[in-house]
Amino acid sequence: PGPWLCRRGVPRLRLRLDPSPGPQGLPQALPPQSPSNPDAVLAFLAGLGLSSADVATAVAKDPLLLCAGVERTLAPVVTGLTGLGLSPSEIRRLASLADRPFRYKSIVSKMHYYLLLLGSSENLFRVLNRAGFFRCSLERVFKPNVAFLHECGLAACDIAKLCMAVPRMFTSNPDRVRAMVACAEGIGIPRDSGMFRYALQAVACISEETIAAKVDYLKTTFKWSVAEVVIAVSKAPGVLRRSKDFLRSWSEFLISEVGLEPGYIAHRPAMLNYSLDGRLRPRYYVLKFLKENRLLHRDRDYYSAVAVTQKVFVEKFICPHKEAAPHLAEDYAAACKGEVPA
Repeated sequence: PGPWLCRRGVPRLRLRLDPSPGPQGLPQALPPQSPSNPDAVLAFLAGLGLSSADVATAVAKDPLLLCAGVERTLAPVVTGLTGLGLSPSEIRRLASLADRPFRYKSIVSKMHYYLLLLGSSENLFRVLNRAGFFRCSLERVFKPNVAFLHECGLAACDIAKLCMAVPRMFTSNPDRVRAMVACAEGIGIPRDSGMFRYALQAVACISEETIAAKVDYLKTTFKWSVAEVVIAVSKAPGVLRRSKDFLRSWSEFLISEVGLEPGYIAHRPAMLNYSLDGRLRPRYYVLKFLKENRLLHRDRDYYSAVAVTQKVFVEKFICPHKEAAPHLAEDYAAACKGEVPA
């Protein structure tokens, strides 16, 4: 056995026995092996280009890293990662980010699978800090979750996007993932719907009790019927993750100030995804000004005005009125910054 044991993250020496008999015919204890292995590990990590701070971070996350064999484990891991196409800087980043796996050769096969799933190392590194990918069992947890989502009709690109958005969903117990799928279907979004991935994103981190409470709140706040809630949620599942303060503010503005009917909002819930102060209010001010000054040739639908891009909105509602309303562009820009125009 190796001379180093680690208990509670503290490296300790272990006695070695000389197989040759001692004076009394028994194996004799040799002096403890010098702590050269940790020095070799530190030198290896420094050789990868890790700074002292990076090395300290890696060792703090995994003290047993100091016990890993350089030639037996660490060097083959680096060779394998290089073979996957990871750059030296990415390997250095992995060494400082990975939660305990850098001393296990299995990290190479896991990285290979994750890279194939997510499409690039850039995508993978974006989620490594937010999910226990390396603590998760690839065969018992991660792969079964991916296979089940394939069975649900999600394409590989949708699964990759879902993994980027909710990485912990893939490291969850497979039974929990099945419950998420059932919950998404329970709010009226079937598996073959184009919104199914967004529904899974919405319900992945909230309980059924929270969803039920949010549905009740939507009914009360927006004066929606059950059918209208289903319509709104099926078109924009993300509303289930909005806070009560958020929903109340949007409801007060759209219903009380703009004067929209509850049913109109339910069929256009994308409005709840737009910034209130950066988009909805400023464009409402422009439309209101144009209508009051009879500068609109026909009555413009509010949603059609807020749904277009900033460039299109300016071209359609600002530029044609430069002469009649020379300060409109300036006032609109001010409103987008939160300043209410006179």
